[in-house]
Amino acid sequence: MVSADQVSVGVLVTAVPRDAVDEAVAVCGVGARRGGGKLPPHVTSYLTLGMCLFPDDDYAEVAAKVTGSLDRFGCWDAAWAPPSASGITQARKRLGRAVLGEVFERVAGQVATMSTRGAWLRGRLLLAVDGFDVDVPDTEQNAAEFGYAGTGEKRSAFPKLRVVALAECGTHAFRAAEIGGYSAGEKTLARGLLMRLRRDEVLTADRGFYSFDNWTLAAGTGADLIWRAPTGLGLPVVKVLADGTFLTVLINPRVSGGRRRAALLAAAAAGDDHDPDEAHQARVVEYDIPDPAGSGELVVVLTTILDPADARADEIAAGYNERWEEETANDQLKTHLRGPGRVLRSRLPDLVVQEMWSWLIVQYALTALIAQAAHAADVDPDRVGFARTLRLVRRSATGTADISP
Repeated sequence: MVSADQVSVGVLVTAVPRDAVDEAVAVCGVGARRGGGKLPPHVTSYLTLGMCLFPDDDYAEVAAKVTGSLDRFGCWDAAWAPPSASGITQARKRLGRAVLGEVFERVAGQVATMSTRGAWLRGRLLLAVDGFDVDVPDTEQNAAEFGYAGTGEKRSAFPKLRVVALAECGTHAFRAAEIGGYSAGEKTLARGLLMRLRRDEVLTADRGFYSFDNWTLAAGTGADLIWRAPTGLGLPVVKVLADGTFLTVLINPRVSGGRRRAALLAAAAAGDDHDPDEAHQARVVEYDIPDPAGSGELVVVLTTILDPADARADEIAAGYNERWEEETANDQLKTHLRGPGRVLRSRLPDLVVQEMWSWLIVQYALTALIAQAAHAADVDPDRVGFARTLRLVRRSATGTADISP
């Protein structure tokens, strides 16, 4: 069951325990400079998370709402004087950009259970990788670090931060992320995530994430892959399987010369293994998506699941379709939680990165709460509305600490 305390600002303390914050602070070397300070690192961390839970409120209002719950959880001393907006800003500067990223690494574990619907493919956890960009305040420092989209008259109004994240398909919970400037391509940022896959996972990805190097990196973890093939990628037929799918060879584009490529194809036809630096065998699943106009779109999917006995063609197609659940996760963060078109608060690059990790942590905390409620009710997490849950959490933040208006 979900307790009343969890459906409040306490959802942050439940998903982000004090120990995890203290450990992250210690690892990053930003412990409190003096004892008894009213804004030690753990309080600053929770206040920063609270800023994301209440994006329409100023610092003072956020402090009033958050510290009340922190008092009940033993993270705030009601005898402390109320922090000012400038005091919170200075405390955030002392906290730096790394701590909340470290907190996210420590708390963002698996949310899906074996009973979570839409989360699994033959007992393997379905994940998706995708990216999005975020507008940040137009300051000289932010512009220098993050850059703009476009140039000249077509330049974006604000500098942009780029985020690439892994999310659970069944729960929409972000599990890992890479943050960079706008010039950092999604395909490049994704490499930091691909190497973290596990053998019991299946990663789905759109064609924009495919490269031979990325496929090699992801497949090398032992995880299974279901990725859409980019347009124009040569997919020679090595063997047609009984279900109508076929085996192909993905050849490193750096392998030059017709003879060597022919030899790799011949080796695949003979069932021989390849040097992973040169080639990979993959299975190709093709299917049509009909549209109201009567013309369908051909979807070509590559997978490391070579044997139809391990996953039928329709299961592969359904697994790839679950990739769109990350779009839901992105929408939860950008539209419902942060607000459409909203620019981040932070005017300095360190605080921008700190704030972005906070958004990711809060989205994770809310999706974990939703998954817990869905499990208790034996329903699909998709049936528990994110926007409604967010309104409930915000409305429940009524107990405040003894801070005067």
